[in-house]
Amino acid sequence: MKRGQILGILALLLVCAIMIIPAMAANTVPTTHDAATDYYNAAESALGEGDYAAAIALYDKALGSNTTSMRVMTDALLYTYRDKAYAQMQLGNYTEALVTLDTGLAEYPNDKMLWNNKGYAQYSLGKYADSVVSYDRAIASDGNYTKALNNKGDALVKLGNYQDAITAYKAALASDPGNNVTTTKLADAEKAAASALPVTLIALVVVVIVAAAGVAYYATRKTHSDENTTNTPDKKSGTKKNKK
Repeated sequence: MKRGQILGILALLLVCAIMIIPAMAANTVPTTHDAATDYYNAAESALGEGDYAAAIALYDKALGSNTTSMRVMTDALLYTYRDKAYAQMQLGNYTEALVTLDTGLAEYPNDKMLWNNKGYAQYSLGKYADSVVSYDRAIASDGNYTKALNNKGDALVKLGNYQDAITAYKAALASDPGNNVTTTKLADAEKAAASALPVTLIALVVVVIVAAAGVAYYATRKTHSDENTTNTPDKKSGTKKNKK
C-alpha cells in the first residue's frame, strides 16, 4: 500500500471520528445539576474571585430554589450559609451576616464555624460579651479550635478581662504551639494585666477609704442624734416666791 493511500485512509478515519464523537456526546445523559446546585457552584466561583456582591446574590438564588440536593451534596447547604455570611462580612454587612448565621444555626446548631463567625460579626459590632458566648459555643464543639480561642481572647481583652483572655490565649497555644500571632497576643494581655493591677489596687484603696469615711460620718451623725433624742428629764423651773 502506497504512502498516499495510507494517508488517505487516516484522513477518512479522522473525519469519521470528528463526526461520531459529537453524536455520541449528544446522546449521553447531561451532567448538569438542579438549579440550586448550579447557583451554589456559580456563587462559589464568584466568592473565589472576590466578587462578594455577586456571590451573595447567587447564594440567595440557591437558597430560594429547591435545596434538597444541596443537603446531600457534601453539605452544600451548610457551606452556603457559611460562605454567604463570610461574603457579607467582607462587605462590612455584619448585621445581615448575623441573620444568615442564625438561619444556618437553626439548621446546623452545632457547627463550630457558624458559631465562630457569629462571634466575629458580634465582635465587629462592638457586642463583645455576646461574642464571647458565641465563641464558647464554637469551642464547645471543638476544644482545640484555635481560631475561636484566639477570637475569644480578643473579645475578653476588649472587656478588660485580661486574666480570662490569658487563659484563652494559652489554650490556643496549646492547640497550636508556636503560633506567633497567639504568642504576641498572650504577651500583650499579660502586660495589660500587670499594668491594670496597680490601678485596681488604687481603686480598691479609694473604695475602702470612701466606705470608711461614710461609716464614720454615719456614726457621728447617729451620736449627735442620740444626744438630741435621749429620754432624759428636763430641769424643772423653780417657782419664784415672793418675799414677805
